[in-house]
Amino acid sequence: PLPNPLALTHDAFVALSRAQGETHDNASHRYSAFHRSGTPAPGGVVPEPVRVQTTDSPEGSVHKFLLPVPATREDHADPRLRLRLIGEAEHLETESVVIPMRNHKGVSHTLCVSSQIGCAMGCTFCETAQMGLIRSLTAEEIVAQWWAARHHLGHAIRNIVFMGMGEPLDNIDAVIDAIAILTDHRGPSITMRRITISTVGRLDGIRRLHDQVRRPGWRGLNLAVSINAPNDAIRSQIMPINRAMPLVDLVGALKDWPARKNQVICCEYVLIPGVNDADEHADELASLLKDVRCCLNVIPYNPRRDSPWPAPTEESVWRFLRRLEANGQFCKRRRTKGRDSMAACGQLGNERIRNRRLLPTPV
Repeated sequence: PLPNPLALTHDAFVALSRAQGETHDNASHRYSAFHRSGTPAPGGVVPEPVRVQTTDSPEGSVHKFLLPVPATREDHADPRLRLRLIGEAEHLETESVVIPMRNHKGVSHTLCVSSQIGCAMGCTFCETAQMGLIRSLTAEEIVAQWWAARHHLGHAIRNIVFMGMGEPLDNIDAVIDAIAILTDHRGPSITMRRITISTVGRLDGIRRLHDQVRRPGWRGLNLAVSINAPNDAIRSQIMPINRAMPLVDLVGALKDWPARKNQVICCEYVLIPGVNDADEHADELASLLKDVRCCLNVIPYNPRRDSPWPAPTEESVWRFLRRLEANGQFCKRRRTKGRDSMAACGQLGNERIRNRRLLPTPV
């Protein structure tokens, strides 16, 4: 098979191309042209997005797009996913979001990518969790999301956040391989310090990343962790992983994180009315994180489909932030973007895949 520039770093692509008789210079040029200019390459094909939804925000338009992902042999073997569908092609879909971000230089774009189709973590407030885990994505399928945003949709991507569908540390090998490609300076050339991996708090994955960021070129990788509760009682109710990996162990892992100078961990806190938004929760949360070098990112809850909770009021969000600040906790409020098109944080999840009728494949 022809080398695939979506699945390989520059050096690996060139080595395979040379083994097939191509010169080094020609292979190197093809790799760079594919990633930087969108020049087609025989071994790498990115399908057009099957659907693009646009929502306006003060910074600009938010674009959620879906890419078809061919069903694998393993997908067909999965009893949940017998994909012989009436009137439908045999494919799954990834979901990604291009988010405008305004700064002193103007507007740049952040790409939120998915690492899995669905998710196994079961967080009760998250739309993706309602799908369950369909399957993990390959490095090629992760990089394809960037390529589609850059070349199909025409957005220059400045930052990449692994905050779409799935738990990145549940698919850590493919995520690490994808980041190596995305940061290749002869390919996409995204700076490492502009990439963030977000996790529900998988301790095994955090330890693996701990070792990875000590390697040359990886020091700048950013870590974001979904805390979402000030204590184990609440967190175990809304995040099942906490029953196996409680807050005391998670906070200990964050204290050991090898942050570079001036780098802080992003601790994410989805503010859910009546669940974790009381003044005493803010007090307890500030005490929990007092020894962690972090910024607490407060995210107003974006209701999933059939959610038992509404979005919080502006008044309650600002009251919670002021209470945190009074406790000395460095915190920010994340602006809500894309809620109306189910493109905001916690809202990605393919209802068509979740709800469609799956038929057994005939033998």
